[in-house]
Amino acid sequence: MNAMKSGAKPNIVFILADDHGAWALGSAGNDEIQTPHLDRLAQAGTRFSNFFCASPVCSPARATILTGRIPSQHGVHDWIRSGNIDRGKLDENVSRDGVFRDEGSAADYMHGLTTYTELLAAHGYNCALSGKWHLGNSTMPQKGFDKWFTIARGGCSYMRPDIVRNGQVQIADRYITDLITEHALQYLEELSAEEAPFYLAVHYTAPHSPWERSEHPERYVKLYDDCPFHATPELPPHPDQSPTCPTGQGEQRKELLRGYYASITAMDAGIGELIGKLTQLGLRDNTLVVYLGDNGMNMGHHGIWGKGNGTFPLNMYDTSVKVPAIFSHPGIIPSGRVSDDMLSQYDLFPTLLEYAGLALPVEEGLPGQSFALLLKGEGDGAQRKVVVFDEYGPVRMIRSKDWKYVHRYPYGPHELYDLRNDPGETVNRIGDSLYKEVITALRSEMSEWFRRFVVPERDGVYAPVMGVGQMQPYDRGNAVDGMFKPLIKPGSTIP
Repeated sequence: MNAMKSGAKPNIVFILADDHGAWALGSAGNDEIQTPHLDRLAQAGTRFSNFFCASPVCSPARATILTGRIPSQHGVHDWIRSGNIDRGKLDENVSRDGVFRDEGSAADYMHGLTTYTELLAAHGYNCALSGKWHLGNSTMPQKGFDKWFTIARGGCSYMRPDIVRNGQVQIADRYITDLITEHALQYLEELSAEEAPFYLAVHYTAPHSPWERSEHPERYVKLYDDCPFHATPELPPHPDQSPTCPTGQGEQRKELLRGYYASITAMDAGIGELIGKLTQLGLRDNTLVVYLGDNGMNMGHHGIWGKGNGTFPLNMYDTSVKVPAIFSHPGIIPSGRVSDDMLSQYDLFPTLLEYAGLALPVEEGLPGQSFALLLKGEGDGAQRKVVVFDEYGPVRMIRSKDWKYVHRYPYGPHELYDLRNDPGETVNRIGDSLYKEVITALRSEMSEWFRRFVVPERDGVYAPVMGVGQMQPYDRGNAVDGMFKPLIKPGSTIP
């Protein structure tokens, strides 16, 4: 039985949400949303209030989490629109479903990239995935995972999800959040019977759209029927709003927020079941539980609906790039702590390996730093970097605690925010001559950092990313027309 032993490697349960804004948590100060289990998890561990994604859209961020490499190293620069499955191999009834219209052949977006899950597996961990993959070739277990229940594409209907079970794509008639939880619970039972430590990835599709009332169990939606939704701003639409997300004002705004909040509360209930199962199996004391978002989310913030691709030009507002981050391990990670240390998803690769007692492989060009000692309360973060970096195609960001500079290649517009005096990022100071030296210093530091780590043939500066999806793996030497070509009609939304 997998239980606590002296010197045993910790089990890891890594829970990843989809489009969960850092602001949408009770423990983060939102008094309208109901997240009791996540709030208790935060109280039982450490919540980071300044944790950033590597790119404010799902697939690039997920590739960075697993590889420790930035998008301009791994080449995933937008959400993967094609290459998730082989459409020609689908059952005839399934292939008729319009959700597969952009799919052709499965593509290996992660080819040649080492993930920490592969390294964990190579050192005796049993690895299981329940939930979203969205990094190409979804029907095939890969990157160290032996147990594999996933989503065929990326986003999906909550009530009629396209899933992969036993290598076959199916359309299910179940709420996808419940299906992900049930498979994760089953995997916990199976993994607990083994002597080896385990890594369980639980990747929910929540709270990604759709948010229509019919897409979520009524018991969760009705919790918010009378909610005034004061925790999110009601602002005029942003002039650069893109057709990448449902939008609304007045009652339509409230209806969308009900679905968004309900999907989080439903996911929270599933997380409560997972924590309860760990306790029941006697595994909680030997298990690191991580809760993380893949990217942030605007639900009216700045007048935007969506994440980094909620606007075009693509944006880097904190509401797009900050993610919820909770780490809990009884007796190891201090409880009830909120840290404002600045961390990024590219720091996870070295952190999880060190936490598991594994040596970091000798690889050049890994930009992240382990914060394992900080997690355990053995460091105060004083020796860590004081800035984080972000990219989305040709848009790049450098952020310190006091400043944020956003550079859009090749022509702009660029942005500068004085975060000490303007934490809401309401006034762009880029044209103010008083800040010329600040801009020069930030631009220089950002340019030097990316120069150190970018792989030239995968450089996002040259990728014509518009936020409407990546059609195949990116390599400048083999780039073809349509690799990032927008194939949606104006006014339509992305699944």
